[in-house]
Amino acid sequence: MSTLSLIIQREYATRVRKKSFLLLTILMPFIIVGMIGGTLFLSQIKDTEVKKILVIDDTRKYAQHFQNFDNYVFETTHNNPDNAKQQIGGEIFGFLQINTDLVNNPQAVTFLSEKQIPLDLERYLRLTLGEVIKHEKLNIFSSESDIDPNAIAAIRNITESPNPVKINTVRLDADGLEKETSTGLATGLAWVTTLLMYMFIFSYGTMVMQGVIEEKSNRIVEVMISSVKPFDLMMGKIIGICLVGLTQLVIWIVMSLVLMYAATNAFVPEMNTGELSTYISMLPSVNWLQIVIFFFLFFLGGYLMYAALFAMFGSAVDNPQDSQQFVMPLTLVFIFALYAGIYSVSNPDGPLAFWCSMIPLTSPVVMMVRIPFGVPLWEVFVSFAILAVTALAVVKLAAKVYRVGILMYGKKPSLTELYKWVKYK
Repeated sequence: MSTLSLIIQREYATRVRKKSFLLLTILMPFIIVGMIGGTLFLSQIKDTEVKKILVIDDTRKYAQHFQNFDNYVFETTHNNPDNAKQQIGGEIFGFLQINTDLVNNPQAVTFLSEKQIPLDLERYLRLTLGEVIKHEKLNIFSSESDIDPNAIAAIRNITESPNPVKINTVRLDADGLEKETSTGLATGLAWVTTLLMYMFIFSYGTMVMQGVIEEKSNRIVEVMISSVKPFDLMMGKIIGICLVGLTQLVIWIVMSLVLMYAATNAFVPEMNTGELSTYISMLPSVNWLQIVIFFFLFFLGGYLMYAALFAMFGSAVDNPQDSQQFVMPLTLVFIFALYAGIYSVSNPDGPLAFWCSMIPLTSPVVMMVRIPFGVPLWEVFVSFAILAVTALAVVKLAAKVYRVGILMYGKKPSLTELYKWVKYK
């Protein structure tokens, strides 16, 4: 058995046997499902506290349009604002004051309360007053233009009627066959795959650096380097930790799917109706094989590139504090990749999404946003080819620095010093 295989086995076995790995691997799916279930459960709990809103309407035109909803109660008062202010804080949540005709001055509305106005209440006030203003403007237009009031009433009915249109999205595959799709489902898949890619590449990449620094600071590497080539030592650590990440990822995916399926059928059978049932019915239309294959390919390429960089920087320093000067730029680049992926969800074929999916430092994250929406295969293959070539070049570069830095102590090298190490024969 080669020394590289032995190092890979050592790195893998050492980490998967740790209690922290076992606990995190087993508990994380329960935590994820618990957070999702808890969020859904808490979202169904309504606030039972009645919030009374005093309405001071100097125009006497708007107060009657406010209807009680949920736990908000509207009460018209003719008190002056100073008296209304004194009542705030007890059973009075706040007061709404309308000073003048909103058709001429739509800014003449003030809401005063001790607490920040809730978003649902603010939305209700804006929509209600907006509808009243719109009706007033239609009446003014009718009278000034001598239009039949019945025609205006008909226009109101048309504009206020619900929109019955539902767009069925259909895509043509490479063979010209039609396939029903869902933008919401594609967006959800893009979010999940992107966040998983970001989390696993960065967390396990930094784990490589921490392992290198730990072995270097404990002087263990001095013993190992006497019988193992530096390149084998670096690649063994990178590959071993990669296998740990893949093991954890597979376990998380399987357990999360099983737990979510069990929880959905046991506690919320009514979720299989309405819009969610539409998403569930479209799951078979997703090309899962393509998503899974490209996810693992881009994960391997991105992880190999970033892990080699982390291993290179870890070998150049003696403690984690000294590594910050090298890690910070990589962290900023990776955060940029995440934000580029987030913004690319709304326009997966835009210039930002396209170029960031081609640049190797950002392509593992951004390309996983685009794939669920349908990307020409040539773009995916070109992106992965660039990533693979870059990763191999980075590994070669990192190995040259690693062979020198792993035995260097007591000095914090600069980027210029690292460049000199690369040129050593």
